[in-house]
Amino acid sequence: MTKNLEKIILQNLLYNEEYSRKVTPFIKTEYFHTKDERIVLDIVQKFILTYNNAPTKEIILIEADKLKNITEEDFKNISSILDELSDESVDRDWLVEKTEGFCKDKAVYNAIMESIHIIDGDSKTQTSNAIPEILSDALAVSFDTHIGHDYLEDADERYDFYHRVEKKVPFDLEYFNTITAGGTPQKTLNIVMAGTGVGKSLFLCHHAANCLSQSNNVLYITCEMAEERIAERIDANLFDMTIDDVQDLPKSIYNKKLQNLKSKLKGKLIVKEYPTATANVNHFRGLLDELWMKKQFKPDIIFIDYLNICASARLKNGSNVNSYSYIKAIAEELRGMAVERSVPIFSATQVNRGGFNNTDVGLEDTSESFGLPATADFMIALISTEELEELNQIMVKQLKNRYNDVASNKKFLLGINRGKMKLYDVDHSSGDLIQSNQSTQQDSGNGFNGKNFDTKFDTSKKFEAWSI
Repeated sequence: MTKNLEKIILQNLLYNEEYSRKVTPFIKTEYFHTKDERIVLDIVQKFILTYNNAPTKEIILIEADKLKNITEEDFKNISSILDELSDESVDRDWLVEKTEGFCKDKAVYNAIMESIHIIDGDSKTQTSNAIPEILSDALAVSFDTHIGHDYLEDADERYDFYHRVEKKVPFDLEYFNTITAGGTPQKTLNIVMAGTGVGKSLFLCHHAANCLSQSNNVLYITCEMAEERIAERIDANLFDMTIDDVQDLPKSIYNKKLQNLKSKLKGKLIVKEYPTATANVNHFRGLLDELWMKKQFKPDIIFIDYLNICASARLKNGSNVNSYSYIKAIAEELRGMAVERSVPIFSATQVNRGGFNNTDVGLEDTSESFGLPATADFMIALISTEELEELNQIMVKQLKNRYNDVASNKKFLLGINRGKMKLYDVDHSSGDLIQSNQSTQQDSGNGFNGKNFDTKFDTSKKFEAWSI
């Protein structure tokens, strides 16, 4: 079947222009069985790329004859292959589907064989460290079959889109639902920016716990802390206990609390750890494929903690790549995965040195790359001061918002309980800040209009650092 399919693929590359344009970018010469077929495919692809048209059999023979490493026997075999190709029509959709499967199978097979050579010590350029990425790249092989929206022909679909209720993942925080118009849409990249210890991971863990509580499937990728530490923070949030209290729980009570959660939760939470600065979007794609194959798990939302300590799949970090290009590449790759998988992605980034001493953080304070906010759909800054910490509060400032008017509710306050890894709404009925009484679980506080912050507090104060 494979040999026949290879023949059909070559045949339709020559005689089926629509098919050829769709699949040519995805087919590689190494997928084909014989040297002669690989030569034919290589000539065809180069000709299409150069002249925007398929070559004739005569042109293929002429180009083959020019090759330096071709033998007389090779030329005869190429001629024989071409003689077997005809303009017989084949169902295009069926062939595209079969070609995609063919490419996937060949990519995985080649990746496995390459990995075996590496393990056996037969590779002069690759080490065993390269095997996960080789396999991830192979598993990620896929055709993009969508050719775009035809403005006139697809008007009905467009009208239905206008009146379709967009799927969103809501927050458990009133102001976040307000500024996002009901939650985070699919196919988006959302960024939390803050200084060290201010609350990036706390925000991600809180929202992950909230999403799980809403029966969503949640994938939490950590490139900084151990899987167990992230899970511990989720425990604290969902148990409504401090981390210290969770650690002191007897096993029987811990199990009882966990069983109680299991009876309420319909979704799943998967926490996966990668070493710092080693994992890129191809590793994440491979993880998603593996989770589906082994657990039939498909996330409704993905958290990546955090963007700056991921790796780029396209660029190698080093002296020849500046931080702007590198971080922007990571952001673009993550957003691309969000679009591919129809899922919102939340991640975080550090403020730069200037931002760390600033009580009114802006986009210009983004650590390492201004290309990150240019790529993100939604971006907020978390700001803390000694005065806010005394009130058990943290300020949120909108930096970018494609879901709503960024100027509306530009700044607002949230209550924060660091021990329980929780955020909560505060009362915004008044213009002044009122202390929250956490000891009595009175999650009260006061609103913030964004105008009196700098006069209310000494803006020369630096951020307070916490180990989170």
